[in-house]
Amino acid sequence: MLLRITDLVNNAIIDEGLESSPILTKENVLEAIDRGRSQGGPVGRHWVLDPIDGTKGFLRGDQYAVALALLDEGEVVLGVLACPNLPLAGVSLQTSSGEPVGCLFSATRGGGTMMQSLNDSFAPKQVYVSDVDHPALACFCESFESAHSRQTLTDQIAKIMGVQAPPIRIDSQAKYGAMARGDAVIYMRFPHVGYREKIWDHAAGCIVIEEAGGVVRDAAGKRLDFSKGRYLDVEHGILATNPKLIDTLLTSVEAALKVYK
Repeated sequence: MLLRITDLVNNAIIDEGLESSPILTKENVLEAIDRGRSQGGPVGRHWVLDPIDGTKGFLRGDQYAVALALLDEGEVVLGVLACPNLPLAGVSLQTSSGEPVGCLFSATRGGGTMMQSLNDSFAPKQVYVSDVDHPALACFCESFESAHSRQTLTDQIAKIMGVQAPPIRIDSQAKYGAMARGDAVIYMRFPHVGYREKIWDHAAGCIVIEEAGGVVRDAAGKRLDFSKGRYLDVEHGILATNPKLIDTLLTSVEAALKVYK
């Protein structure tokens, strides 16, 4: 396996036109991998990478993402989401399997969110979250796998809020990218009790949403804190929407949690 990975790395370097770079040995590759042992935290800079976010979607040939973020003093300052199977024209309940796919989202703090195609078929363009301000006109997205989020709870929140459209369920942080360009208005994730969220599952997606004009919070209304290390200490779940609907969403979550069992 190590030999195969070393060959793949060297071939990738050659494919990128970096022939002048020295050929890497097995030891060089192992050393590079070991650089990923950072525990994160509030000091210094840390790259946060999820090479295949949405493993089950990847195995099904469905949605997944390559997610990369940069933390600077505990704050996410840059995020990139490569979504090879995400339709360029947008995701909806009527999405056709024959549509062109392959989206790349990038965001920098204070610089907005850009989207382009992975095959360079169109130039990068700035994208924004939906400005829908009435729940009856909103749709929400959530995890495809019921094992990843309590879908009965999100259904209950949607009913309290007055959302009428059925959920759009897709894997991975591709949901963040889809929402950043307005495919959905609300994102909800409520993991099962005992699960701890990892920063690499949300860092890139969080800044992509925020720089597109959206709001990302935990169920208590707090901003996600990426300065605590490899895990996110969130209360109950993670939410995202536009500024016009965040208060209504949080109120609906609070009401649903009081009666949810």
